[in-house]
Amino acid sequence: MAVSIKSQREIELMRHAGKLLASVHEELAGIIAPGISTLEIDRLGERLIRSHGCIPSFLNYNGYPASVCVSVNEEVVHGIPCRERILREGDIVSLDAGLIYKGYHSDAARTHFVGEVRPEVRKLVEITKQSFFEGIKMARAGNHLFDISNAIDRFISQYGYGIVRDLTGHGIGTGLHEDPQIPNFRQIRRGMKLRPGMTLAIEPMINMGRADVEWLEDDWTVVAQDGLPSAHYENTILITEGEPEILTIL
Repeated sequence: MAVSIKSQREIELMRHAGKLLASVHEELAGIIAPGISTLEIDRLGERLIRSHGCIPSFLNYNGYPASVCVSVNEEVVHGIPCRERILREGDIVSLDAGLIYKGYHSDAARTHFVGEVRPEVRKLVEITKQSFFEGIKMARAGNHLFDISNAIDRFISQYGYGIVRDLTGHGIGTGLHEDPQIPNFRQIRRGMKLRPGMTLAIEPMINMGRADVEWLEDDWTVVAQDGLPSAHYENTILITEGEPEILTIL
């Protein structure tokens, strides 16, 4: 497994890529409301990414037809935007987006409330987000990769939610998906030792019910098999000599 260690120049490029993507997510958050279509979200996301002189990471990646993955309710990830898919009061919607700045990728996801949502759904989204922050407490040089996985699992397990096992986080840099894969569930082995200069996309995907997922006929959209809501939270981070640096937060 070849895991790239970024130079100081590469880190600066990835920092800038991360800040630009964070600003895209912030603007997209402002339009989430009942009545908007998932296609409108995607089109704005692409315009924003290109307005920064960047390229959407996801557009045509392995054939994916959009710039922003827009996943509603029981859709875990990779939902394909559609003019007919209209957000409704009480929905949750996960936006996963990436961009390429001067050859370097950033990747981040957020789950948003559409109007007022049920308290148990709000809790799922908040706990999923917090699990990311619990995981990166272990993202320090000298610790092991799966210390992150185990911390996320330990936090989520107390709530009885299903941790998606078919999809993981990943390394990131000049490629959108680089080594290593980063599971969000407990591992028996420790994994590689973390080193300064590693850049990782940590992304818990958590189902309200069971962990089981399936792919729809479009071969992209992943849904919770039991039809219950799913939440997703992701940031690109940098391993440093001290605390991890989150690159995709303003």
